[in-house]
Amino acid sequence: MELNGSQIVIECLKEQGVDTVFGYPGGAILNIYDELYKHSDEIRHILTSHEQGAAHAADGYARATGKVGVCMATSGPGSTNLVTGIATAYMDSVPMVAITANVAVDYLGRDSFQETDIAGITMPITKHNFIVKDITKLADTLRRAFRIAQSGRPGPVLVDITKDVTAPSTKTKFERVEIPPIEPSREQISADDLEAAVKMIKKSKKPFVFVGGGAVISNAYEELKEFVEKVDAPVADTLMGKGAFDGTDSRYTGMVGMHGTKASNLGITQCDLLIAIGVRFSDRVTGNAKKFARKAKILHIDIDPAEINKNVSAHQWIVGDVKEVLKRLNGMLEQQDHKEWLAQIGELKEKFPLKYRKDILTGPYILEKLYELTEGKAIISTEVGQHQMWAAQFYKYTSPRTFITSGGLGTMGYGLGACIGAKIGRPDQKVINIAGDGCFRMNMNEIATATRYNIPIIEIIFNNRVLGMVRQWQTLFYGKRYSHTNLNDKVDFVKLAEAMGAKAYRISKPEEVEGVLKEALSLNEPVLIDCIIDCDEKVWPMVAPGAPIDEVFSEEDLTDK
Repeated sequence: MELNGSQIVIECLKEQGVDTVFGYPGGAILNIYDELYKHSDEIRHILTSHEQGAAHAADGYARATGKVGVCMATSGPGSTNLVTGIATAYMDSVPMVAITANVAVDYLGRDSFQETDIAGITMPITKHNFIVKDITKLADTLRRAFRIAQSGRPGPVLVDITKDVTAPSTKTKFERVEIPPIEPSREQISADDLEAAVKMIKKSKKPFVFVGGGAVISNAYEELKEFVEKVDAPVADTLMGKGAFDGTDSRYTGMVGMHGTKASNLGITQCDLLIAIGVRFSDRVTGNAKKFARKAKILHIDIDPAEINKNVSAHQWIVGDVKEVLKRLNGMLEQQDHKEWLAQIGELKEKFPLKYRKDILTGPYILEKLYELTEGKAIISTEVGQHQMWAAQFYKYTSPRTFITSGGLGTMGYGLGACIGAKIGRPDQKVINIAGDGCFRMNMNEIATATRYNIPIIEIIFNNRVLGMVRQWQTLFYGKRYSHTNLNDKVDFVKLAEAMGAKAYRISKPEEVEGVLKEALSLNEPVLIDCIIDCDEKVWPMVAPGAPIDEVFSEEDLTDK
């Protein structure tokens, strides 16, 4: 059959099983939107309040479901407004396809109205990107884009299509094809590397398992659980690895790194074998990389060979899909026994628990109450800052794809859009976004998106009238010179949310928390809760930038700094 370019775009989306697109129309992409209108019974379009919200929503949808998230924008400022969302997805290996439209071929390179070289702009922050100037190449390009986004280490792909390619009068032959599922690559897994890894594990007396986002992406939950039990080791995770291993398990020690627990950081310093699974050893995890896990041999398992020896040198590695690698290791390993080592780690957990003030309303208290009321079964998204670390520390994640946050790029304004995307992808789940007031101000217009479609999310703002994490750094390392981190907002977030059509509450005392949370969780509409907390509430523990991770400051250590 002969189809025009816009029809091909829609047919390719249907081929790929796309049920939802997030976006914002404009002149250059109107042909595609006109065709989308005709297929609204097959593909749902969510009109966000800003293109950045569309990219974050597609990202949250992908993280919550494991499927490819799709966003659309027009040329010029429409496409450039996607850039932060694309970079966020790239840093955290999120499968996403961004479809943009550009001016017609004859107008390219002439500084035409709303012309931007979006392919050039996004080249460093995509797995791949394309500009389509020939309709005969459109279908194959879109199919390639989806395959690239999902295969190997996932990531975002951008497809920019010139307006003349999408014009109703421009047609070409099109045949629908069956899209085969993407299977994890098995060929690259080396038998010799597996044998060497098993020998290292058998020789170890103090093994420690360190889990990152790769274990979540590969859906390796069951294989990881079996592996940990066979190795008989304690487990820590990264921010991106939350939920890959059950956070209520007795072996679990908490997060590693700058805001990790002292038990995890000391455990990694004291272990003789660090088994790193799907991690990239970011600077927030390692601190001083030269002193990271200084007593241990490192076994690194990752699908991306570029991550091996990039930040921390490994003694042995296995390149391959985490799920498949662990499955093979589990078949080769005998049951190990490290009771004394586990007891030693257990003592560290008891000696250095996470603490917070009990006499005032605090973020950790709200999160613990939220965990209790949701029984740990909600999906939690976050913005970036103190509230993000509290959400990672004080809400326990027992399954993958339940903690959605910007880890690598640290994108303030990410969480609300991601929360909307996650809820659309997982409508059966309670989905709650944890925000600071500084982050909320950046993309608070997406409350209007939630109310427009009656998407029943809960937005919880930890309102301390400051940029909390930055201010905490200023307290510790900049002599309390609070340069432009005091917000002193006169904005009433409750009235603002109500003006956009949401139900809204304000709490300022611990005794108000449970009642408001219960009511919010019972409603089937968008809800905002403005929580007034102290501006000097801190994230503990804290590691100084560039310090070894075992040098975790205690609250008492920092009092005089």
